[in-house]
Amino acid sequence: MADNELGEFLRARRARLRPADVGLREHGQRRVAGLRREEIAVLAGVSADYYTRLEQGRERHPSGQVLDALSRALDLADDAREHLYRVAGAGPGTGRSRGREVVGPELLQLLDTWTASPAFVLNRTLDVLARNAIAAELFSPFAEADNLLRMTFLDPAGRTFYADWHRAAEATVANLRVAAGHDAHDPRLVELLAELGEGSVEFPALWHAHDVRGKTHAAKELAHPDVGPLSLTYQAFEVRAAPGQQLIVYQAEPGSPSAQALSLLGSLAATRRGASSR
Repeated sequence: MADNELGEFLRARRARLRPADVGLREHGQRRVAGLRREEIAVLAGVSADYYTRLEQGRERHPSGQVLDALSRALDLADDAREHLYRVAGAGPGTGRSRGREVVGPELLQLLDTWTASPAFVLNRTLDVLARNAIAAELFSPFAEADNLLRMTFLDPAGRTFYADWHRAAEATVANLRVAAGHDAHDPRLVELLAELGEGSVEFPALWHAHDVRGKTHAAKELAHPDVGPLSLTYQAFEVRAAPGQQLIVYQAEPGSPSAQALSLLGSLAATRRGASSR
């Protein structure tokens, strides 16, 4: 884990912008990817020397006013803006605030009441802390449904389970960047990064892109070996009683083929549960 998370984030986001994105004209051939440091400094209203020190890690405590200006200059969306504040030590939730790993009994009971909707609980590093029976059936192609990143990058089943694997991979890495903003030195995060870096060719490049994005409501396009293709939407809920935990609930459009496939998954889950209780 890099010690200059702020500088790396600024460099990565600067490299993604083109002059036309921020209303600047291009003059001649550019030697660097994206905008120059001087251009970001002008857009943010700070000196080029000060901005350079931010990227190089020689200045680590920018004011809220500077961070606001950098957010505008870099055209950051809400998740990325919050991440910028966290890695600069200026936002809520900074510091070592590792989320609880134990799911409360009331939430576990609630999960079990959803027999037609896959539901599961994640922590910030996308470990699957709990799941209901139909979610277990949904994730049955995986050797271990223990962490969304490991499932996506390290388990061969991920390549076929996610119909658009590259889109799923980008999304999970962007979600993990949120965890890095809360605590870049979290031992679980460091351990997971090492495992993914060693086991996946694609992960390092995606990680160093510094894309930051929380859970969205975009449809999940899945391919399950037992019930076929699934197009599912989902809702993500913060667990107020356990900061750092999220409840994820999948659902299908009523009457759609995906709804029928989910119903079949529910029947399979009920059959397995009945067999195991005998």
